[in-house]
Amino acid sequence: MLGEIKGLNEECGIFGVWGHQDSAQLTYYGLHALQHRGQEGAGIVTTDGEQLKLAKGHGLINEVFSENQLDDLSGHASIGHVRYATAGDGGYENIQPLLFRSQTGGLALAHNGNLVNAQALKNQLEAQGSILQTTSDTEVVAHLIKRARHLPLEQAIMEALSMIKGAYAFLVMTEDRMFVANDPRGLRPLSLGHLGESWIVSSETCAFDVVGAEYDREIDPGELLIISDEGVESKRFSAPIQRTLCSMEYVYFSRPDSNLDGKNVHASRKRMGKSLAEEAPIDADVVTGVPDSSISAAIGYAEASGIPYELGLIKNRYVGRTFIQPSQELREQGVKMKLSAVRGIVEGKKVVMVDDSIVRGTTSRRIVKMLKEAGAKEVHVRIASPPIKNPCYYGIDTSNSGELIAANNSVEEIEEQIGADSLAFLSVQGLNDSIYQGEESLRHGGCMACFTGNYPTEIYPNTMHPYEKA
Repeated sequence: MLGEIKGLNEECGIFGVWGHQDSAQLTYYGLHALQHRGQEGAGIVTTDGEQLKLAKGHGLINEVFSENQLDDLSGHASIGHVRYATAGDGGYENIQPLLFRSQTGGLALAHNGNLVNAQALKNQLEAQGSILQTTSDTEVVAHLIKRARHLPLEQAIMEALSMIKGAYAFLVMTEDRMFVANDPRGLRPLSLGHLGESWIVSSETCAFDVVGAEYDREIDPGELLIISDEGVESKRFSAPIQRTLCSMEYVYFSRPDSNLDGKNVHASRKRMGKSLAEEAPIDADVVTGVPDSSISAAIGYAEASGIPYELGLIKNRYVGRTFIQPSQELREQGVKMKLSAVRGIVEGKKVVMVDDSIVRGTTSRRIVKMLKEAGAKEVHVRIASPPIKNPCYYGIDTSNSGELIAANNSVEEIEEQIGADSLAFLSVQGLNDSIYQGEESLRHGGCMACFTGNYPTEIYPNTMHPYEKA
């Protein structure tokens, strides 16, 4: 995926292992499979039954961990995290898992999502004497758990979960147990699998395939799993509510080889492309997709329209992160380092460029320009999701509607700004039908707040970006 140039960054990824002598190594490979969900930092905490050990750092998985470090992380259980900062800054102290030590034992937490009432809880905790060490909303949960010290640990965790609001998939680990929780609406994906006698937990099912584990099931919304040497115990901390899994998981975030809510991501994206071709046909010579997350939708568009699919855009897979960009000219050049138009395919052709979304419009403009510089006669942009008009408060870096081009411009105005010959988006109904195929039940359903403005939870004023409050 092209998070750096697309202006839309992933959330985070979590992975856990219980009951395997090489738990740290397995977690390393699991996090590698989830690397697309966060590239800013990574961490692993292990337990050998007596103590918790932590290693973490800035960068990609292979930059953070050496073989010697993994060998030092001995233990039969571990939790890991890959991070993109959505709440709090990018400081070292915010890299997860967070590890807390006390006289009653250690507690490690890894979290994917965002708590909409985190600031209110922080204010309350500080007023009661708590001293917060990070700016991450994840730390709030640790304080809430410890403040319920009069309760057994699992009840203290359930008490804390009942107080937080928003999107969260949690892994909490002590010396002798692992706790797995998904928020009452299931906004974030989280699944359970097994590898022999070992238990595996992952944000996405693709990581099971990488470590050789078998998928068992998704963690239900409002469910708390307690994993120990005695096995797995399931409890509920919330009554069932209509599920609202983030629709952008299907559109953009998840790997195409993952399954969400029993549905393959690649197949869902192909259906989005087919629906888009039906809703917004165009006379053209070739269809091309913006690598990587748009390829599936582009294939679907080509199949439904009868226009041949071609590799009109190629991603350079050997470009690392660029830390030094001293001028605007070099920043503009960055997109060409990561993406190239294939002149022999697009020259003299009317091209349908399929992308998964438009956030700020900057990248779409650059790619349209690139295709035309490569000789494309016309460039017709088709987006396999509705216009993103509203901020996300659940773990995606779009909490400011001032940065969203569709919040402030019509489709015609966006078309002009990106230089396209035509522009069309998939409808909300088309997206919903492509994902859920008419299924209506308590189990199935998606959050489409970024498209519709209908948020599944209460949004607290201090959750909003300052722009939103003005």
